[in-house]
Amino acid sequence: MVTITPDAVQFIEDLLKKNGKEGYGIKIYLAGMACSGPQFGMSFQETAAEDETTETVESLSLFYDDETKETLDGCIIEFIDDPNFGTGLTIRDPGFSGCASCGGSCH
Repeated sequence: MVTITPDAVQFIEDLLKKNGKEGYGIKIYLAGMACSGPQFGMSFQETAAEDETTETVESLSLFYDDETKETLDGCIIEFIDDPNFGTGLTIRDPGFSGCASCGGSCH
């Protein structure tokens, strides 16, 4: 199961409202793998597609396929507001022990 921080829930709810998407949920999809771990994408979605799972976390509906669900297990969706990385959401896997940055050697 994925965890969403309260700040991330508020950020998503605000985005849904600003975009006229009240009642929608968030589709999370696996966009690829990098040395820092899985890379995810997110988009607004009203209902689950035929091959997707719906999970309600806090007040939000999350939609994803089986591969994404397996990769998301144990991850945390967090709101960030950082001068170096900007403002938005990040999905972090606290159990991932791979390289933290590209360009260097991974140990």
